[in-house]
Formats: sequence, C-alpha cells, structure tokens
Amino acid sequence: MLAGVVQILIVLILMTGLAALVGGYLARVFTLPGHWALERLTYRLLGIDPVEKMSWQRYASALVLTNLLMMLLGYLLLRLQGWLPLNPGHLPPQSPDLAFNTAASFVTNTNWQSYAGETSLSNFSQMAVITFLMFVSAATGLAAGGAFIRALSRAGFAAIGNFWVDLTRVTYRVLLPLSFVLAVVYVQQGVPQTLSAGVLATTLEGAPQQIVLGPVASLESIKHIGTNGGGFFNTNAAHPYENPTPLTNALHILAMLLIPSALTYTFGSMLVRRRQGWLFFGTFLVLFVGFLALVYTAEQRGNPLLSKVGADQSLTAGQSGGNLEGKELRFGIAQTSLFITTTTAATTGSVNAMHDSLTPLGGLVPLAQMMLNVVFGGEGVGFINLVQYVILAVFIIGLMVGRTPEFLGKKLEAKEVSLTTLALLAHPASILGFTALALVWPGALSSLGNPGAHGFSEVLYAYTSGTANNGSAFAGLNANTPFYNTTLGLAMLFGRFLTLLPMLAVAGSLAAKRSLPQTAGSFSTETGLFGGVLVLVILIVGGLTFFPALALGPIVEHLQMLAGKTF
Repeated sequence: MLAGVVQILIVLILMTGLAALVGGYLARVFTLPGHWALERLTYRLLGIDPVEKMSWQRYASALVLTNLLMMLLGYLLLRLQGWLPLNPGHLPPQSPDLAFNTAASFVTNTNWQSYAGETSLSNFSQMAVITFLMFVSAATGLAAGGAFIRALSRAGFAAIGNFWVDLTRVTYRVLLPLSFVLAVVYVQQGVPQTLSAGVLATTLEGAPQQIVLGPVASLESIKHIGTNGGGFFNTNAAHPYENPTPLTNALHILAMLLIPSALTYTFGSMLVRRRQGWLFFGTFLVLFVGFLALVYTAEQRGNPLLSKVGADQSLTAGQSGGNLEGKELRFGIAQTSLFITTTTAATTGSVNAMHDSLTPLGGLVPLAQMMLNVVFGGEGVGFINLVQYVILAVFIIGLMVGRTPEFLGKKLEAKEVSLTTLALLAHPASILGFTALALVWPGALSSLGNPGAHGFSEVLYAYTSGTANNGSAFAGLNANTPFYNTTLGLAMLFGRFLTLLPMLAVAGSLAAKRSLPQTAGSFSTETGLFGGVLVLVILIVGGLTFFPALALGPIVEHLQMLAGKTF
C-alpha cells in the first residue's frame, strides 16, 4: 500500500508543478495582443473581425450557434457514414437516435458512447466527427473559461472578449501543440496511429481474428488533454492499444488534470491575485484527495463477503489483495483508484477499469464527484463551476455578518446571486429529473443488468455522467435504445449550456461594475478560513441536494453488503 501512496504523491506533485507552468502560458494566450499568421489567415477565411469586443450576450450567442452548427454537421456525417470514404469495414450509418446522442455527446465535451467504437465507426468518422468535435468542444470550454476570468479582471468594461479569437487561439496555441507532442509520445509507447483497418491474426487455437487498428494515438491525446473521454475501443483506456504501459497510464492522468488545475494559476496571474489562485487550487486538491482516499481505501479493503468464503481459498486470497474485479492487474488498485478519481474529477470519462465492479463506497466516489461537478472539473467550465460556489459562500458569509457580499472588490447583488442559483439548480434538476423519468418510463428498466440498489445506481450514474459532461458509465445498462439515447443527449445539452450561459451573464455583470476599495469590514476570500468555508459549502450543498439519491443507491448497497445480502 505504501508503494501505491508514493505513486499517487509523485503524480500529484508533478501536476502541481505543471499547473504553474501551463497556467502562466494560458494567461499569456488570453491576454497578449497580436495574432499568429495562421490565426490571421483563419480570421480572413471565416470572415471574422478579431478586433470586435463582445458583450456576454454576443459572446454566448456566438458560442451556442457555433456549437449547434458543429453538432448538426457531426449528426449528418454519422448518418451518412456508409457512403463516406475511409470505411474499409463497410460499417453502416448510425441510427437517428444514436447519431443524435453521439453528436450531442461530443459537442458538449461529454463523449458518452452508446456504441462500441471499433465496430460502429469508420476511420473517417473517428477523425472527421469524433476527433474534430473533441478539439472544438474542448476549445469552446477553455475559451469560455478564459473569457470568464478576463471578465472578472475588468472593472467598468462590459465586454468579455472575442469568442472567435479565444476559440482560434486555444486551438492553435494550446490544444494542437500539446496533443501533437503527447501523440508522438504515445506512438513511441506503442499506441497505434494508422489509417489501416487492422490486421488478421491467427489465435493459439488456429482461428482467425481481426485486430482493429486506426488513428488511435491522435484521438487519445486530445481525449485526455481536452478532458473529453470516450475511446477508440470499447474497453477504453483499459485496452492495451489505448493504454499500453504504466507511463501512458500516468500521462493519461496528468493530461486530464493539466488544464483544469492550471486555470487556477491563470486566474491568479490575470487578476494579479496569486494567493487567491492558489487557494482555489488548494480547494480543488483537498476535495480531490478526500475522494481519492475514500475510493482507494474501499477498493483496498475489498468485499467482506468474499473474505468469509472458506470453501474457496482463492477467493479469500484474491480479496486479501483488495477488490481486483474489473481492474487491470498491470495498473493495480493504486493507479486504478487515481485514474477513477481523476477521470470523474476532471469530467473526462476515460476509464481504465470497470466502474460497475467497484465496491459500493468506491462507486460512490465517481458519482459524488460528478454530482458536485467542481473537483477540478472540465476544460474551462470546472473553474466556472467553482466560482458558482464561491459566490454562494460569499453570499452566505454576507448574510451571517450583515454586510452586502463582495467578491474581488465588487458587490454581489440580486442579479448575480439569482443567476448563480439558476446555474446551480440546473445541474441537479437534470440529473434527478431524467433519473426519475427513466424509473417510470415504460420499458426503460428492462435495460438494467442488475436489480435493487445497484440497478438504481446504474441509471443514476448514466444521467449524472451525461449532465456533468463526463461520459463514463457504470455499465450494466443498455443505453443504446431510443429512450436513453434521446434523454441522455438532452441531459448532456442541458448540463453544458444551462449551467454555462447563466455564469457568462454573471461574468458580464461583474465586468461592468466598478471596483470598490477594501475596508476594515471587507471579508478576504484569500485566507485559509474562506477556503475551509468554501469546501464546507460545496460538500453541504451538494450533500443536501444529492444525499437522498445516493442513499437509495451506493449507500444502501454498502449497508446491504455489510449485512451479508447478495443478489
């Protein structure tokens, strides 16, 4: 166990160092004037005016319309897959409901897959639809995060930036170079990168077997750098072609955490509030380590029911090493637990183990992190989600001391608090609303692979993952049905835009306000005290909102396990 803890510490230390390095670079991307020649060419080709200063309304409308057009393009290509090139397997087009789900999934940075990639998508679809949307959805989220931070740094100036410039810069200066370098390392480690459909091999039994290949490394790099998720293969990052070595596993983890953690440093640099930025980083890290400790401990202890089996000593021996069901032995419990915590903290959705095989408390961790949606979070939007809770914490403190709440030297009035509350409520409304609908919809429960509390957790996990734009799954649930494809697609769109757009409005409102001088009565948000209050507000608000649902799922399943109940 000590070796596992040391491995985890090394990764977290590397993440902290990279957060400062990349965070400073992102600050320059969002603030420095001038444009690269390739960027200027892009502006001319698309008819973009790079000097336009956009209000939050103009910025939001450009963001939504661009994403809508890209989603429609992705849907069209998936429906025409059978007639498009680079389809050596002659794969048919996706059905209308599945194509809607896939297009909505990848344009919202969710990357939920109701299909097996290697048997459902051609190389053209993997590149022109999946990889393309991975880039633009990640760039959209990061651009929104940069515009949000830029707005917080301004006073008396309502414009928050130019969406087209932010999107172009993020793509050319951040995502493409990072993904290229990482893809080269992946190829060196054994990840395939080819347009070949695969090779025909002969098994030990003498039977022929088709081994699928394709442009895997390029997809894997943006998949993790862009906190996208999904997978070229159905087994995702547990597949040896997606994750062949311990080094690629560690790089996957660092890539997922890289930009979400770096944005806290970007915030501190752009606002010249380094202490505030590090406090936000510390808030993320405290929540992350707490959840990591829970899943690691639960999986290391294993299932007590198996330890009582005396007839089969192999079962007892297996559990003495922890719960290894559904895990890759080459990664072990420590690296698997770190991957599980990372992929749901950074809302990536990539998996190197079967989440459905986790212990009840181990399975509670990815559920809870996606429900809170503020443990590092996704590309750009994770930081925005944190500021939701910051505003709520400041408002609560203001009520306690009888002062008008202030954040960054600006008064928080009814408009900002109302918009923040709207964004906070949209998240649980989508999760709980769609889960309730699935439980009563005729025939929906027939998709479940397990009864009782675990079956409920499978449905809850699906809509939590969709709304949080995560994309991982508990499995055991056949989601490739018209009902689940449609409702999950809607949950992804609601989770992306009904939480992002109100917060852009908050950013625009704060940018237009004048800064107020600090007084003796001002409450500092840069102290450890405020950090502690912020963590408690996140846990209490999230706990009160989702505890009843968690009680019906992983918590009651854990109690049943302790009571010796089997299914």
